[in-house]
Amino acid sequence: MDSGIILQPNRTPGNGQGPFEIAETPVSQNHSTYSYGLAEQHPLLGYWRVLRKRRWTIVATFAIVFVLAVIATLHMTRLYQATSRIAVYPENSNVLGLKDLENATASEDWDYNVSLETQLSILRSDELALKVIDTLHLDSNPSFMGSETVSEGHGLKTANLGRDPERLATMLGIFRRGLAVQVVPRTRVIEISYMHHDPQLAAEISNTLVKTFIEENFRTKYESTSQTADWLSKELSDLQLKVQTSEEKLVRYQKEHGIVGIDEKQNIVTAKLDALNKELTDAQTDRIQKEANYRLAQSGDPSAFTKLDADSLQGKLRAQESDLQDQYAQATTQFGSGYPKVAALKNQLKQIQVSIEAEQKRLLSRVRDEYLAAVQREQLLSGAFNQQKQEANQLSEAAIEFTALKRDADTNRQLYQDLLQRLKEASVTAGLRSSNIRVVDVARIPIEPAKPNVPRNIALGFLLGLAGGVGLAFLQESLDTTIANLEELATITALPALGTIPLQLGANGRRRLTAGVTDGEEQRVSGPITYARPKSEAAESYRALRTSILLSSFGAPPKVILVTSALPQEGKTTVSTNSAMVLAQKGGRVLLVDADLRRPGIGKALGIKATAGLSTVLSGVDKVEDAIAPFAQLPNLYVLPAGPIPPNPVELLGSTVMKDYIARWRNEYDHVIIDTPPCLSVTDSVVLSVEADRVILVARSGQTPKAALRRASELLVQVNARVMGVVLNAFNLRSADGYYYYYGSKYASRYYQQSEEEQKQGAHAS
Repeated sequence: MDSGIILQPNRTPGNGQGPFEIAETPVSQNHSTYSYGLAEQHPLLGYWRVLRKRRWTIVATFAIVFVLAVIATLHMTRLYQATSRIAVYPENSNVLGLKDLENATASEDWDYNVSLETQLSILRSDELALKVIDTLHLDSNPSFMGSETVSEGHGLKTANLGRDPERLATMLGIFRRGLAVQVVPRTRVIEISYMHHDPQLAAEISNTLVKTFIEENFRTKYESTSQTADWLSKELSDLQLKVQTSEEKLVRYQKEHGIVGIDEKQNIVTAKLDALNKELTDAQTDRIQKEANYRLAQSGDPSAFTKLDADSLQGKLRAQESDLQDQYAQATTQFGSGYPKVAALKNQLKQIQVSIEAEQKRLLSRVRDEYLAAVQREQLLSGAFNQQKQEANQLSEAAIEFTALKRDADTNRQLYQDLLQRLKEASVTAGLRSSNIRVVDVARIPIEPAKPNVPRNIALGFLLGLAGGVGLAFLQESLDTTIANLEELATITALPALGTIPLQLGANGRRRLTAGVTDGEEQRVSGPITYARPKSEAAESYRALRTSILLSSFGAPPKVILVTSALPQEGKTTVSTNSAMVLAQKGGRVLLVDADLRRPGIGKALGIKATAGLSTVLSGVDKVEDAIAPFAQLPNLYVLPAGPIPPNPVELLGSTVMKDYIARWRNEYDHVIIDTPPCLSVTDSVVLSVEADRVILVARSGQTPKAALRRASELLVQVNARVMGVVLNAFNLRSADGYYYYYGSKYASRYYQQSEEEQKQGAHAS
């Protein structure tokens, strides 16, 4: 169980602790000890963080797409659209009464949708397009043909169509590109639109197409009616001869067989046969019912007699019998069988039963008589029906040929009359100009261009640019495998986050290092940031890191602290130097050891030039007292440089001499800060980590890969190194990831500004 901290305002500046005093509070090691009220983020806030972090990607993508959309829109050719509208009504296909002749396969119910689709196909047909081209002489119009060669002649002649199929296909392709035919939803209206850079030509083509379509509709109907009339004239002459022949045969057959009034509706024999058939059916039904009643009565069931005659004496006698039985049973129970009243009731019951039996015999006799009468009636009607059926069959045999001849004559006569009537109607209709197509609107010369739609294109460019920028931002975020903030540290390793070191930006917005080195464009910082700028955000971050180090365990704070990183250039030397300085500012004796014997940096950062160092001490060339140099600006800070680069750094650091010196330093100093090489590059820090009380792992925001940090933490845990936690270096507080940390740093900055003003006012007053 490690201990954590709560930072509280300290209004006594100049004590080296910064604007916060330390309040010790035990916390779990799984939580960061340097956090300004971090709370669990809402998913939408996470999306907002990504957008703020990648805002320049979004702005650049949006600007490029939007500018390209505007440029493309401005360079587009202005196209004008002329639209005419027609209404297509259901065709009156029964004007001549020849619907079956006009379309033998058509159904009785006219399908309007199919008819409308047919009209749309005709409007888009090549034949109609060629007629419009020929009418307007579009093949010789440079405005229509554009870069295509204009024909020498005027007009598109039919004879020339087959000789130049390539030119024909070209003209049809040009014509179709500007044509648009569509149905207005839920109406009978069809819109015929034509788009062209010449507004007058667009209106002419649209109106000519409608006019040609209507003329073709008239011509098709006229030709169909004319063909029908010609066919009717030929058929009538043949049909008239058939009518005369069939009527002569009918009259001759009537005379030969003496047939008069053979119509089925007036024939007496047939009517009598139908009447006898109906009566026979009724008689059979009545006989079946009477037979059922007779069989029911023969069964002897008392309930059957009640059903046959429910309202007769039988029912009343049954009721009296039931009543006397109840009285007899009650009296017998009360007085016994020898009582006079019981004997009287018994005699009455016997008399009633005798009467019931006599009534049953009478009812059975009546039902039998009714059944026998029904059987006799059925037999008589059956004989009469059979005799009448024979007479009808004889009449039918004689009338078969007559009926066939009469039907043939009637059919021929009716067909002749119908065709004669329709021939007269066809002659009249052929001269009419009726159509189911009506022009609703004629195309007018458009004033404003239809394409490009500038507002729509700009809005589309705006949306595409914004969507593309946002999508690219999230794509970059998903492809970014580096550590960005403390929240990502918690998902990578189980190590706590000790703190964040902010990224220092110069006046021109460029990055500035927090140690005493230069980036080539900024002025050199004289000494570590905690010494050169003690009132900066970075210095305050190192003081917060000091607090985390001091309270990292119960009891005494750790003495030997090893600082390493996963990969080079992550700021471990900067963290080591500034951490040692803030610990020394607190008053304790601090030794800063540069154990990076491959690429040492502490001497350069602090401006120390010495030939002796850790490598010469471990090799036995120099004594440790001669190699350790005090830092002039801070008396409590002592520095042991790396010295000359040896050929075998890992053997020196893992030697017993190094272990003995670490044990000696524990007694001589309050804190020993050891700066080591990256643990994934070489094994120096891994070998030395087991000798330290605590290990601090440094990661650089936006640079350290997540996999490298995870591997480094696993490597240190495998050797049982006591890893204190992770320090996130070069963290941009003003970025999207530093949004929650920015206000804590602003609080510290305001405190220092206020304290500095108070000091100035005090000095001025004195």
